[in-house]
Order: sequence, then structure tokens, then C-alpha cells
Amino acid sequence: MKTTQVSEKPDFSGESIYVGIDVHKKQWNVSIMSAFKEHKTFVQPPEPNVLGNYLKEHFPNASYYSTYEAGFCGFWIHDALKKEGIENIVVNPSDVPTTDKEKKQKNDRVDSRKLCKSLREKSLTGIYVPTQEQLEDRGAMRLRKKLVGDIARCKNRIKGMVNFYGIKVPVEYDSAYWPKPFIAWLMGLELTQPSGTFSLHILVGELEGIQKLKKQVERHLIQLARQKYAIQVGLLRSIPGIALIGALTFITELGDMKRFRRLDDLCSYVGLVPNVYSSGDTRHVGHLTKRRNPYLQPILIQCAWKAASKDPALLKAYQDWCKTMKANKAIVRVARKLLNRIRFVMLNQKKYQLMKA
Repeated sequence: MKTTQVSEKPDFSGESIYVGIDVHKKQWNVSIMSAFKEHKTFVQPPEPNVLGNYLKEHFPNASYYSTYEAGFCGFWIHDALKKEGIENIVVNPSDVPTTDKEKKQKNDRVDSRKLCKSLREKSLTGIYVPTQEQLEDRGAMRLRKKLVGDIARCKNRIKGMVNFYGIKVPVEYDSAYWPKPFIAWLMGLELTQPSGTFSLHILVGELEGIQKLKKQVERHLIQLARQKYAIQVGLLRSIPGIALIGALTFITELGDMKRFRRLDDLCSYVGLVPNVYSSGDTRHVGHLTKRRNPYLQPILIQCAWKAASKDPALLKAYQDWCKTMKANKAIVRVARKLLNRIRFVMLNQKKYQLMKA
């Protein structure tokens, strides 16, 4: 007589299960490893609950750890994995250890296994994950910057077209600022053919449309500054050189200032540290690192130029540095001092007191 043996469901209490996820829009490549052995690599739909159900079914009561690279998908996956009981970290793609072979034979399976292995070896450091509130407010600030870029591109297209057809712009309008009379003059231009006039009017109409959108965004940002972030904006604007847009950018991009233990950590995040190449007795210090926050670094430099003319202490420091280096290098050092003041104000919640040189 045959008997059927029924095995008990395994219990993984006290065990750790590691998951590397190579995220794409239509599918995820997932690699799963235990502390001593690789389980499997497979493809699944881009849904965190599917992964959560798989782990709970195959590794009940285990501790789950996962990671994926920051990218187009943002941080909603991170929040969803947390809800599934999975401890997740989001990593900078540049920080994932990669061999030369993995670079030359790159595919999604390799990437997910690499992430999983690095997670198991504890060689990954997660980046800061902003709150949903911070992400959405930061998105409004970044939208304004994108619209400013779109306006510049529209103006360049119009100027290119005008120059191409040899149209002379009146002297009173030949400047970076385009007043309403200049826009009206452009709309009143008639080229020799209807197609040319139509194309010019379309470009000018596009410019006017984007300018209206930019004004709507700026009205929303002003409302944020006056209501939601009134205290923080007031503190930051007490520092010479920082205006409303700069203050909102620092608030939404930096988030919790306590996450930066030292000023050097903050400078590294912003991008105020140089590239260093050192080997043996040779040491070369290069230009500012390309690893930076592209929204913070430019506006901090702009604020530093203004601060150097408004703050006597910064002006004196800038003049002293200019005696031994070029102005563009001196202003970076001024920006570092300004960043230190921003850090102090945000940490201590105290207005900056202007000091004389």
C-alpha cells in the first residue's frame, strides 16, 4: 500500500532573504538569495505586492531585504515594498560595485544579481528617500526651472529665425529682456510668404504660452512661501544673497538638514568638492565634481555672487581669495561659506545676524 508523505511548511524565522530588483516600466528582473545560497532569478510584473506574496509563500517568517537603483520610477516602489514588510534601500547606480566583465556583458539578469549580491555583502549604502510631501513640492520648484529653460529655447528659435531672414530688430528691443511691445512687434511682422509668417507667429505663441504657465507656477510657489514654508523662508532670507526662489529651492531640495552630519557631507551632496586623483606621490585636484545636485549647485553659486556684494565679511573673503586665484574659483569658496550659514540657520532655527568684516 502506497503512502503519501506530507512535509511541513518550512519556517524561516531568524533567516535573512535578500532581493535585488532591476526595475523597468513593463517588468522587473528579480534575484533572490539567502545568506549562503542563490535561490533564483526571474521576471515578474512591476507590482510590489506580487513580490511580497512570493516571498511570504516561499520564505515564511523570514526577514526580507531588497534594493533597487534610483531612476525614472522615483520612490513609490520603496514605499510599497515597506508596506509589504520588506526592508528596502534605494541606491545610487554609480555606487553599485561593478566588475569589468559585468560592464561588458550587461543585461537585466546580471544587474539584478549584482544588486542582490552587493546587498547580501552589505556593500551598498542607501540614499535619502524624501517624503511624498517634499517630492511634490520639489517637483513644483523643478517645474519652474524647466519652464525657464523652455522659454530660453523658444527665444533662441525666434532669434534664429529672425536672423536667418535678415530681419533687423529695433535697437530698443535688442536685449535679453523681451517686453510686451517687442512681442507685439514680432506678432506684427509679415514675411514674404504666408508659411514664414505662420511659422514665426507659432513660435511667438508658444513663447507666450510658456510664459503664462511660468507665472502660474510662480504664483503657486509664492503661496507656498507665504503659508506652508513661511517660517523657513523667513529664516533663510535673513541671510544676505538669498531671495524667495533660492530659499524655496534649499528647503525642498535639502529636506531634513539633520541627515548631513558634517558640513563636508552637505558640500559633497551639493557638489562643492573637487575631483581628486591620487596615486603614490602624485596628487591632482581637478574641477568641481560632476556628482552633484544639479538644482542646488547653480542657484547656490548665484546666491554666492549676490552675497559677496551684500555681506561685508564675504566680500572681504572674496577679495582675499581673488589675490591668489581666479574669480570663478574664489566664488566657490564663498558658496561654501554661504552653505555653512544655510546649514546653521536650518539646524538652529535662528535668523542669521549680519557680521561686519
